[in-house]
Amino acid sequence: MNKNSGSLAEKFRQTYKNNQHVWRLLIIMVLWFGFIAITRFSKFYTVANFQTMFAQFPEFGLMSLGVMVCMITGGIDLSTVGIANVTSISMALLMQKVGGGNAELSSVWVGIVFLLAVLVGMAAGALNGVLVSRFRIPPILATLGMGELLTGVGIVLTNGSAISDFPKTFAYAINSKVAGIPVQFIIFAAVAAIMVFLMVKTTYGKKIIMLGSSQKVAAYSGMKVNAILIKTYVISGICSALGGMIMLANYNSARADYGSNYTLQCILIVVLGGISPNGGKGKISGVLLAILLVRALETGINRFPQISSYYISLIWGTVLLLVMVMNYFTEKGVSFNRRKKA
Repeated sequence: MNKNSGSLAEKFRQTYKNNQHVWRLLIIMVLWFGFIAITRFSKFYTVANFQTMFAQFPEFGLMSLGVMVCMITGGIDLSTVGIANVTSISMALLMQKVGGGNAELSSVWVGIVFLLAVLVGMAAGALNGVLVSRFRIPPILATLGMGELLTGVGIVLTNGSAISDFPKTFAYAINSKVAGIPVQFIIFAAVAAIMVFLMVKTTYGKKIIMLGSSQKVAAYSGMKVNAILIKTYVISGICSALGGMIMLANYNSARADYGSNYTLQCILIVVLGGISPNGGKGKISGVLLAILLVRALETGINRFPQISSYYISLIWGTVLLLVMVMNYFTEKGVSFNRRKKA
């Protein structure tokens, strides 16, 4: 009996060690939902509020998945919002040319627009990958510059104003439901499933973790580092472009400065999900939980009228720093225990 209980305790301890970030997120989530239940139950636990909470879930989620793969390689993608906005602007202009302000746009054209959006994201991501891999520009500088460049392109294309005079069929299609499930969420779930497959079931996931741990070791092992980096930033670009298309449907317009605070939130989600900014560590399960937690946090905070919306960036910045400090002490504790056992 004691042996069985001891082995179960050891298994639980090992499971906790291997998934510390996931357990931490689950605990924080339970505490937050409990706190909201006590303080704002009638305002938070409503169907309308949960619909609001999940309205931006797909666009945040898609961009965060893109940032995740880049961070695992030891890099980062700060151009996600720029790619999203340029994609939505260019596709809005295309739909404007094709259908004008009419409400009709064939389903074929909706599919073509989505395919072209993916190509725009691939092109922007490939350029990021080339800058990082071929020209050896630090990812933070390459993607920051790309983000600013694309924002400038968006401003030029729109003359600084919003584009809204395009067929509304696109927004109707993306905001519709299939078997009661929002199309936006289906898109996100499909991309998330593909990412899980890539990270868990293919050699790509193992390669980017090795690459993030040490580029030199990865190169000496015969890995095609440049090709993997380009592929990674292409994936991030696709995720950003799809996020931009969902933004276009949600706002029913496109503008160069939409989602200006999304970059910070995407980084927060990825770090909160347990992805190491130094690369080589992290699981997609933690990121998926972090997406849900951040949306729940923001929606819950908005239910407190005393907290101004101007404080949101302050709150996210504080949370990001706290998470980084927590991760530091977690990693320090793990490494200390390993040295002690040795």
